[in-house]
Amino acid sequence: MPAEDPTTPPVDDAPAPSRRPLAHVVPPIALGPLDGRYRAVVAPLVDHLSEAALNRERVHVEVEWLIHLTSHHVVPGAPTLSGEERDHLRRVVLDFDEHTVAELAATEKITVHDVKAVEYLLKERLAAAPRELGADTVLPQVSELVHFACTSEDINNLAYALMVQGAVRRVWLPAARALVDQVASMAREHAAVPMLARTHGQPATPTTLGKELAVLAHRLRRQLRRVEAAEYLGKINGATGTYGAHLAAVPGADWVHVSQSFVEHLGLTWNPLTTQIESHDWQAELYADMARFNRVLHNLATDVWTYISLGYFAQVRGQGTVGSSTMPHKVNPIRFENAEANLEISCALLDSLGATLVTSRMQRDLTDSTTQRNIGPAFGHSLLAIDNVRRGLAGLDADADAMARDLDANWEVLGEAVQSAMRAAGVAGVPGMENPYERLKELTRGHRITGQELRDFVLRLGLPEATARRLAAMTPASYTGAAADLVRFLD
Repeated sequence: MPAEDPTTPPVDDAPAPSRRPLAHVVPPIALGPLDGRYRAVVAPLVDHLSEAALNRERVHVEVEWLIHLTSHHVVPGAPTLSGEERDHLRRVVLDFDEHTVAELAATEKITVHDVKAVEYLLKERLAAAPRELGADTVLPQVSELVHFACTSEDINNLAYALMVQGAVRRVWLPAARALVDQVASMAREHAAVPMLARTHGQPATPTTLGKELAVLAHRLRRQLRRVEAAEYLGKINGATGTYGAHLAAVPGADWVHVSQSFVEHLGLTWNPLTTQIESHDWQAELYADMARFNRVLHNLATDVWTYISLGYFAQVRGQGTVGSSTMPHKVNPIRFENAEANLEISCALLDSLGATLVTSRMQRDLTDSTTQRNIGPAFGHSLLAIDNVRRGLAGLDADADAMARDLDANWEVLGEAVQSAMRAAGVAGVPGMENPYERLKELTRGHRITGQELRDFVLRLGLPEATARRLAAMTPASYTGAAADLVRFLD
């Protein structure tokens, strides 16, 4: 993980985190493809969205809560921790590894409660502190401030917010931005390459390859801006959101302020009004935006797949791979097909997360607990799709000659240009311009025409000479309007 962690700004003299990576903690036999076949691609998410990462963030929140209470003298009589003692506590987080995972698992078998296992882990570390820091350390004296006045959800909601924030900002967004930049670069490169459009799958007004890629890049960027603007909410206000235990234990403290300052210290947005749980609305909003990005990317994958099938792209790189087990000539667009499937799985999970998490019966039910454990797979399938699309695009070369041949075989697409010019001329008072649409329909619908046929038709219409010359000189390849110039709006 990076030496700087923007999701957990230091408080007091907190060191910049440099945590042990968790990706090497691998199940011996994977049940799902993300932890098996595709592990290498999604491994960066393990440090943020795995069960081990959840427990590490729980430890992190508990440690910072203890430091916050003692540093701000919230509980009368509690000793102030030295810098060395705060560092000692934070090392429990920084040194969190497979041995800590195993220790927590063993404790949870006894407690049958995951957050309680975290509490006991920290209390054991506090009890053992004199062996490392000396007999005069006050850490054992603050043992009962671990998990002070907290319900499990106080810890869990903050842990999940930090996990999701880290996964989005440090893994998913960088990958998604790199993909969009790649598409935008291709759009600029091919801004002026004419291409036959196919509305409803039929030959239509020509465009450029770059303009069509720019449309997709522009759509994806809009969704990225929404994801980038996401809020990550958190709360720490007790069993039903009333600060009941807090005020019963220490009535003189401004617990609302303590709660707000602590949540904001973690780099999150404070939610002042909750039940036992933070309402998860921010998660539903984020997952909807990510799912929308996925769906636009799915559109890109299917369009590029179609362009490949039309011969507009040649798959020229990576041809040492096997395309078909029986047909040696084939290079299949498997990257885009893989992306399609993974985007659909990711969207299904994200949609389910968003729909389920916004509802909790009365002050609390546990449906969110199991649901949130599937955030990792939802992100993982999206990240895998992004990786596949990037690899697929990197293996393509645009075939301008193939596009030119397709354009030259479809002169009838200029019927739109001619009938539009006739309409304008008729409005200007030029005689003989009646029924322009119908006349071009009769000329072009249901059969192919040649360039010469179209030119002869145009020259017989009686259009003003300059207009007639302009239309007669037009070809399907030149009939792209402002398409090439529109790509500039990416910048």
